[in-house]
Amino acid sequence: MMMQTELERKRKQLQPTHVLTMEDWGVTEIHNLLDRAEILSRSSKPFPAQRLFAVNLFFEPSTRTKISFEAAERNLGLDVLPFEADTSSVKKGETLYDTVKTLESIGANVVVIRHSKERYFDELIDKINIPIINGGDGCGHHPTQSFLDLLTIKQEFGTFQGLNIVIAGDIFHSRVARSNLEVLERLGAHVFVSGPKEWMSKELMHRYVSMDEAVEKADVMMMLRIQHERHAVKMVAGPADYHELYGLTAKREKKMKQNSIIMHPAPINRDVEIADELVECARSRIFKQMKNGVFVRMALLSHVLDHNRGGILQ
Repeated sequence: MMMQTELERKRKQLQPTHVLTMEDWGVTEIHNLLDRAEILSRSSKPFPAQRLFAVNLFFEPSTRTKISFEAAERNLGLDVLPFEADTSSVKKGETLYDTVKTLESIGANVVVIRHSKERYFDELIDKINIPIINGGDGCGHHPTQSFLDLLTIKQEFGTFQGLNIVIAGDIFHSRVARSNLEVLERLGAHVFVSGPKEWMSKELMHRYVSMDEAVEKADVMMMLRIQHERHAVKMVAGPADYHELYGLTAKREKKMKQNSIIMHPAPINRDVEIADELVECARSRIFKQMKNGVFVRMALLSHVLDHNRGGILQ
């Protein structure tokens, strides 16, 4: 009963009806959502007051995000409608809008979409009547990954204010970096970037630090995967050279602050972005991030369904 009272209070404090970008969320709303995820992480499973259906439309490969959403949906008692892009009418030329509108007509109550097109959701939000949760759009945004990163940092330090956070690696092609840069700065952190300069934009160069500077400065080292599939030009440096020049090596880890932590959105290229032995070291919060992903996605799903349906929890 206490959990439901807390959830009801948090529900009334949250506003966005879709989950598209981090820019749509105010600082107060972000903290309320993180509090809601914390409550859900401590609770037994809530039960829906009515039968509701979720569909996960993933047009790009995904392990963690897709399965994390499925776990979150099942934890909330939602029925998950199956969808596989390779065997759907998309292969016959059906548009994204027609696919989503069809699912809405059949009875879906919420859709989670990952798509290679940036801001694919712009063509949907005024035409459909069910909430969209963005599971990643091209090199654009990844708000649910950002929320789970924020929850992990907040659990570790209790605040974002004054923290030095370095986002390192393939910045230009990373929707994780694009989502986190803006929101972490807005929450009071000092955000820096590191990695190959050809993967930076001019606007980010004032934040640039070398990897050797980064490891001594950072409270949080947020390493990024190399997005080979989004590169117009292949890397010049091979994996071993990249690791030595821009990776978090075992030698660099020894120079990190005593209480600093390592994060990575995964999948991980071991011994490229990060040394194999550091993936599960004492500083690593990589698997904690994955665990938090389920609670954050439960919070976001229940929030958008509450907002659109007037409450899914009994």
